[in-house]
Amino acid sequence: MKRIFALCATLMMVATVASAQEESSVFKGGAWATSSTPALKISEQIFNNWSKSGNSTFDITSSFFGNYKYTHPKYVWDNVVDLAYGYAWQDLDPEGVLFETRRKSNDKIDLTSALSWNAYKGWGASFTANLKTQFGNGYEYDGVGQIAEDTKRKVSMFFAPAYLTTALSFEYKKTDWSVSLSFLTGKTTFVMNDSLIREGHDYGVIQEDGFYNDRLNYGKIKHAYFALGSYIRAQYLKKDIVPNLDLYARIELFYDYQKPKNMGWKAIDKASSWEEVGTDTKYTGVETTTEDGLKHMKGMNWIQRRAFETDLDMEVKLDYRFSSHIAANFALNLKYDTDFAGMGRGGHWQLYQLAGVSLFFNWKTPQQ
Repeated sequence: MKRIFALCATLMMVATVASAQEESSVFKGGAWATSSTPALKISEQIFNNWSKSGNSTFDITSSFFGNYKYTHPKYVWDNVVDLAYGYAWQDLDPEGVLFETRRKSNDKIDLTSALSWNAYKGWGASFTANLKTQFGNGYEYDGVGQIAEDTKRKVSMFFAPAYLTTALSFEYKKTDWSVSLSFLTGKTTFVMNDSLIREGHDYGVIQEDGFYNDRLNYGKIKHAYFALGSYIRAQYLKKDIVPNLDLYARIELFYDYQKPKNMGWKAIDKASSWEEVGTDTKYTGVETTTEDGLKHMKGMNWIQRRAFETDLDMEVKLDYRFSSHIAANFALNLKYDTDFAGMGRGGHWQLYQLAGVSLFFNWKTPQQ
């Protein structure tokens, strides 16, 4: 039901922008340029009695990328809708049935709306709002086949987590790229599920002191954490950088001014063993970091600690069009977030990479 609500809300947003474009009399003196690209990516590999071995895989992913820009002599309103959801069926158990194991292969809701004003030679001010979350549940698995299904543990779901970032920024903007810098940025993290928080998957939503030490009486659970900090965002969106090749790239950096306090550096510096830090430390990675991790963190200088506390989100997408409806795709998403302790012992780095062929359609209107 929540997935349907998310899809409906997103489609309403797209419809609102499209409606605004059609009723251009409301926006006098400017022009719309829009691009809507739904796509279906399919890939498969089958191994049967193959001497070099391998796991059979069938993957299907649906996606939608829309860019809706209104250009006025005094301002620009730019909206980006980036959605994806997919599953992969895998043959992980050599003795099992072909494609018996299903895993989620992609899950993304990324909505951005930015209003910017020109001031002088490309420099200006902007207000940006960005929402990131996912459609479905995410799980951590142990083993293969039925064992994995029996032992899977939920680690995320719709709006758990979700990130809403709002920023007033100085911006330098060109036709295909922009860079914005803000020292007054609000980033709210939502985890709207009690059980995930109780199991330690709070994604930086800080609970009251002693929350995780009192397993019988959790008290009132907090579902949101507001951070005030600095934010840097650079974006590049270029159609036909060479014939038929499109490139989209972005990088985002966020630093929470309260992060040094939340990390509990004083407790880490004083501790001689990891157990002495205690699970009451607000830094969520404490409970899964090893003794070696503690020694590494104790040895950090001021600059290393500030870099360690900074969140990074970087994405690159390449689409090469063979025809008007078939394209080859490559996507790479790299994240670093100290509020994500990792699944198992994965640490704080997160990596997603995709390559494949897709069937797509594009509805584009030139600026007019």
